[in-house]
Amino acid sequence: MASPMNSDSGWFLALALGVSFIKCLLINAYHSTDFEVHRNWLAVTHSMPVSKWYYEATSEWTLDYPPFFAWFEYGLSHVAAYFDKEMLVVRNLNYASPATVLFQRLSVIVTDVVFIYAIKECCKCLREDKGKELLWKPSFILATLLLWNFGLIIVDHIHFQYNGFLFGVLLLSVARHFQSRHLEGALLFSVLLNLKHIYLYIAPAYGVFLLRCFCFTQSKTGKSFTVLFKTCIGLQSQRNPPKMAFFSSLDGSVHWKSFSPFRFVVLGSIVLTTFALSFGPFIALGQVPQVLSRLFPFKRGLCHAYWAPNVWALYNIVDKVLSMLGVKLGMLDINKLPKASMTGGLVQEFQHAVLPSVSPLVTLICTLLSILPALFHVWYRPSGGRGFLRCIVICALGSFMFGWHVHEKAILMAILPLSWLAVEHREDARTFLILSTTGHFSLFPLLFTAQELPIKILLMLLFTIFSFTSLKKLFRGRLVSSVEATYLLGLIPLAVICELVYPLTPWHHTLPFIPLLLTSIYCALGVTYSFIRLYISLLTVPSTTSKGKCQ
Repeated sequence: MASPMNSDSGWFLALALGVSFIKCLLINAYHSTDFEVHRNWLAVTHSMPVSKWYYEATSEWTLDYPPFFAWFEYGLSHVAAYFDKEMLVVRNLNYASPATVLFQRLSVIVTDVVFIYAIKECCKCLREDKGKELLWKPSFILATLLLWNFGLIIVDHIHFQYNGFLFGVLLLSVARHFQSRHLEGALLFSVLLNLKHIYLYIAPAYGVFLLRCFCFTQSKTGKSFTVLFKTCIGLQSQRNPPKMAFFSSLDGSVHWKSFSPFRFVVLGSIVLTTFALSFGPFIALGQVPQVLSRLFPFKRGLCHAYWAPNVWALYNIVDKVLSMLGVKLGMLDINKLPKASMTGGLVQEFQHAVLPSVSPLVTLICTLLSILPALFHVWYRPSGGRGFLRCIVICALGSFMFGWHVHEKAILMAILPLSWLAVEHREDARTFLILSTTGHFSLFPLLFTAQELPIKILLMLLFTIFSFTSLKKLFRGRLVSSVEATYLLGLIPLAVICELVYPLTPWHHTLPFIPLLLTSIYCALGVTYSFIRLYISLLTVPSTTSKGKCQ
């Protein structure tokens, strides 16, 4: 095996330059309120003292990212001054001069260099033979799936955010762990947490992996409890060992005497120092409670204005159907039911009509329960960087499925890392095709203007066709079943109804939430199915060999 990036990598540069050119063509496209959010943050950090950053509230779009991102905006603001100083005035709400648009768009494109570099490092970690044709090599497919990711392009370069830069830090951190540069990987992730706290979703995967595979240096050997039990009762033959990774011949339990206090202290020092640098000024100012209140605004309600396609979307629709049936059957008084705020497009708290209302604590418990098996597997069945990467995907998707006030864009936290696994395992490729197709389609409502309709359809088709054809060629055969294919094809009539037919009906003005509702519910089925498949793959995808389990 050879590192796929050691040979001529001109193709990688061509891919990177090609997608950068596409991003430049989108500079004058529609942008969402997130554009004004980041313009306001530029103004706040540039014209206000640090002590007022997390108190300033002239705009409704107050600073609610961790301190490192605030300093990131502060740095950008000094470059922005050369484009248009008026964008750095706090009272200039909704300011979007051509120079401001150009600067903000270019800032996203330029900072994507971090993402591009991280992808190149990820490709170096792949295992592949030299003989394959370039177009069907795992490294080429992975680079294309990441660089040309449909969701990332529309969210960052049309809707407007800096996710590429942030995902670059994440993927570079993961690559460093694959390269056994664990301290560097831990530092990068600590920095990432202080850039955007949504990555707390996957922090448990990092914590368990580093403690198990860096602080503990050895594992016990011997047969697992499951194999011993099945052998004793005659269900398992010694001559025919089970094939699944979960039933391997190594028990993977911790060799407690191998714990390294020195490694633990060094690791802890890196994390604590990073957080001290980030929050230190606000600790000195006595503003930590204020900062935390901005970072974790639990009064925003269970669901976003547009329901993310997760368990709570299904829960909401079941509650809605039950309430309608209850009223029709005379079992419920319509005057005593809560207002339909959860379908009104507002970001606020609401009460369910029939089913128990869900609190932040309930979502936290559900999220922890959804990721515990994956964390347990990493601890007791360590399988190196790939096991760690699988745990990251499950933690990201579990948090998306059960988290509080989840944004639809958070699905990218699972899709992008899963791209890596998709080029190495057939079953992961199958899950990726289902999750990426449904997850990306669920982002369609973010772009609701007519001029962006052909752009999002074309980009979605190009990415989806490449994903299916390249992975099919890589694994030499069809990947999705007939039922799965039928479900995915159902997205076509759904798109026609939501994007073309419904806007022409009179209900478009009286019930504008219906297309969002249909999209959310339909995609939630595919995302939920993908989550179940990921857990199945956790038990069935073969582990690496015992050598280097934690490398």
